[in-house]
Amino acid sequence: MAFDGIVISNIVSELKQKLTGGRISKIAQPEPEELVLTIKNKKDTYRLFLSANASLPLIYLTQEAGLSPMTAPNFCMLLRKHIGNARITDVTQPGLERIVRLELEHLDELGDLRQKSLVIEIMGKHSNIIFCDGTKIVDSIKHVSAAVSSVREVLPGRDYFIPNTTGKTNPLAADKTFFSSLFSSGKNIAAILSGNFTGISNVSAEEIVYRSGLDSSLAAEACTLEEQTRLWNAFSGVMDLIRTQQFSPCIAYDNNEPKEFSAFLLTGLTEYRLQTFDSISEVLYTYYNSRSAIARMRQKSADLRHLVQNLIERTAKKADLQRRQLSDTDKREKYRIYGELLNAYGYDCPPDAKSYEVFNYYTDQMMTIPLDPTMTAKENAQKYFERYNKLKRTFEALSTLTVETENELAHLESIMTSIDIAASDVDLDEIRRELGESGYIKSHGPKGRKDNRRKCVPYHYLSSDGFDIYVGKNNYQNEELTFKFAQGNDIWMHAKKTPGSHVIIQTNGREVPDRTYEEAGSLAVYYSKAKTAPKAEVDYIERKFVKKPAGAKPGFVIYHTNYSLVASPDISSLKLISGGE
Repeated sequence: MAFDGIVISNIVSELKQKLTGGRISKIAQPEPEELVLTIKNKKDTYRLFLSANASLPLIYLTQEAGLSPMTAPNFCMLLRKHIGNARITDVTQPGLERIVRLELEHLDELGDLRQKSLVIEIMGKHSNIIFCDGTKIVDSIKHVSAAVSSVREVLPGRDYFIPNTTGKTNPLAADKTFFSSLFSSGKNIAAILSGNFTGISNVSAEEIVYRSGLDSSLAAEACTLEEQTRLWNAFSGVMDLIRTQQFSPCIAYDNNEPKEFSAFLLTGLTEYRLQTFDSISEVLYTYYNSRSAIARMRQKSADLRHLVQNLIERTAKKADLQRRQLSDTDKREKYRIYGELLNAYGYDCPPDAKSYEVFNYYTDQMMTIPLDPTMTAKENAQKYFERYNKLKRTFEALSTLTVETENELAHLESIMTSIDIAASDVDLDEIRRELGESGYIKSHGPKGRKDNRRKCVPYHYLSSDGFDIYVGKNNYQNEELTFKFAQGNDIWMHAKKTPGSHVIIQTNGREVPDRTYEEAGSLAVYYSKAKTAPKAEVDYIERKFVKKPAGAKPGFVIYHTNYSLVASPDISSLKLISGGE
């Protein structure tokens, strides 16, 4: 993620436009290191979210008020006292630093007009929200003493200043002469941008290099004058966008997962889908809420994932052992033939012989049979028949057990895929129900009892050609989608020979175009174990030809005479209608 000075510049531009002249009507501190300021400006009301959290410092406009504690913290009470009805006169950013200053004016107890400022520093673990009167610190949401930082104390009564610990240059003030002086470095050209200028993150540096047409791994000292000029032109072009406030806030998606965001188009991330937004606040809200939702789901599903992974490993070892044991029974027919041939020709076998060569009438060739010299030919034949019968019984038992174990392994892997697909607590509850009814965990209710809990809904997509496509999230839903929801002429799809979702194209009697087949195939790959592969094979067939064997696990089906296509897991062209909550 690129929460750098360029993004801050976009935020300042937005706040300056919307908040300047407005009055602070409410101040809340929902969390120890968070503030929400409600600002009324003419007929509009805005909520400004500020966070100095070390792991996730943020500033953006939001619609959410946040829950305030019953007793307001001291910092919140101080702000209410001083700037509870203050007017915002300006919003500024020093240089391209990750700092936002809200310039405020208010009436003091005597009715005199006073100026204050609220400084928001977005600096990772050093992030803070500092209330200042001129150059003096009145208070801060986090106190920093000399014991914590030798560079700067953030305490009431101390002077406020911006520490220059990195020695970086303001890129908005850099000229070509200074820029050219950086190329004596042995670092690559992307690193000299992020390492020498304030506010330029690695993502922004890579984008600037991409716009220059150069390779970001190129060493700065190896650049020709022409290449230096190309990089300078790209760099100054981006700086001009910042100066003129021509921002294009966007998020780069890997399918539906947000990967990066920026205040200008990330044209270099060609492998991702870019979505532009009207405001940087909308970008930040969307990005961090999506990432937070993904992180929460991973955390909530961690216990299930651990349980199922252990079951998969245990079942895989069991299946491997059974396959090896089954392979050992391949010798059984050889022992039967040994016994038959010894019974047929053993009368001529010399006593105490360690082997006996006889004619094998099955292959019309001579065969040497190993013998126990302490036993007669008849006794050796009986021994071989006993080995044959034992291996035959083992083969018959293992043939059934191996299939059962491999089916169990496939079922567990399909459950793991369901965990990866889950988008809500309801989805996870349905997975727990399946694990309980399959005997893997303790079930919370008797099997077969009517379930009144809210059930998860399948993913519903709309293809580019206007066809509704549905994707099951778990085995129960796959079964319901295929055998209760889909009609006989609808198209059924599934990633070939790998755990994954059932995908249904609802045809309504229409002919399905090739593009919709391809997009539905991409969904089948994306919601399967083959998601990480660049491409995978997908089977498809009319739903009426899909059958469920008697007694099969949920979601297990069989089909014949199907068609196949090859699809990638790219679903960026599809619109998600529902099911992603």
